[in-house]
Amino acid sequence: MECLFTLVVVCGSTSGSAASMVASSRSYADFTPEATFDIKKVDLHRLEEGPPLTATLTREEGLKYYRTMQTIRRMELKADQLYKQKIIRGFCHLYDGQEACAVGIEGGITLSDHLITAYRAHGYTLTRGGTVREIMAELTGRRGGIAKGKGGSMHMYTKNFYGGNGIVGAQVPLGAGVALACKYLGNDQLCVSLYGDGAANQGQIFETYNMSSLWKLPIIFICENNQYGMGTSVERSSASTEYYKRGDYIPGLRVDGMDVLCVREATKFAADHCRSGKGPILMELQTYRYHGHSMSDPGVSYRTREEIQEVRSKSDPISMLKDRMLSNNMASIEELKEIDIAVRKEIEDAAQFATTDPEPPLDDLCSHIFANDQPFEVRGATPWTKLTSTS
Repeated sequence: MECLFTLVVVCGSTSGSAASMVASSRSYADFTPEATFDIKKVDLHRLEEGPPLTATLTREEGLKYYRTMQTIRRMELKADQLYKQKIIRGFCHLYDGQEACAVGIEGGITLSDHLITAYRAHGYTLTRGGTVREIMAELTGRRGGIAKGKGGSMHMYTKNFYGGNGIVGAQVPLGAGVALACKYLGNDQLCVSLYGDGAANQGQIFETYNMSSLWKLPIIFICENNQYGMGTSVERSSASTEYYKRGDYIPGLRVDGMDVLCVREATKFAADHCRSGKGPILMELQTYRYHGHSMSDPGVSYRTREEIQEVRSKSDPISMLKDRMLSNNMASIEELKEIDIAVRKEIEDAAQFATTDPEPPLDDLCSHIFANDQPFEVRGATPWTKLTSTS
């Protein structure tokens, strides 16, 4: 297809010398509006057939996925920087490398569905409707944060997103409770309940499998297997590393978690399974985190820098999507660079806000205990100290 290029020259003569700027652009009509890609076959457990082996991507979807994954990546890198500057304190678990999981899952469900995850939650807070500004301000404990500066890295919430939970594995039974509510209300919604390979051996997860199967709850259990639970590899921590089979009597899928299209198609398949009344389904997303477990973990004492670099060079989720779009004429290099520049500016603006917004006042300490209630008094650190709680 022949490309149309526009040449723009701007001359200035106020200083006696001419300056010029050249920009090239292509008409939207030149781009491929839609393309179909082969994707990796999914491993199945207790299923006769699985998701398709091809995925169709529109140009609009591709640009949206690219921008969202770049935003998560840049947001996490900025969080790393602010943490090292001691502007962000406390626990901080970064999601860079795993962006295809969050973006792919959201592509397979709707925002009216429900989602709950562990403490590596910044990416999901964004895909569930939070803003970069709110997330960054929450990380720095400021009043404009998504949890008013009182939740921090591990406890962020939006509509139909229940966190951000600090107790390993404890979010999984909570997700089953949300799924029970969906079934009770008959609203055709479902809950995605995420956990990591490090939590996969928790007893409460197996109890939840049992209850969800007995009651045929509309829940998708998703194990984000990033290969290491803290600093322990899956081979050292689990007698069986086939996490998608852990549900035993629950059907399972093992998916390439570095490919946003693989994740999206598998999630659509799982969602259809749940909505048809067949009960729970389990997905294992094989992914990888570039940072350590948390900011206190350099991430190179139990794995080599060469291993991390190999994953970056061969399986990076953003690079994979970018290559697909460029090789199929769905976007131009210039267009994607413009997105990169816009994302960096958004992150910098959010970081500026997160470092200048005031911290919440002490009077807000006990507020938001209940969602909708009359103000009431709460005892402070001493019997004679009283604080007021408002919704």
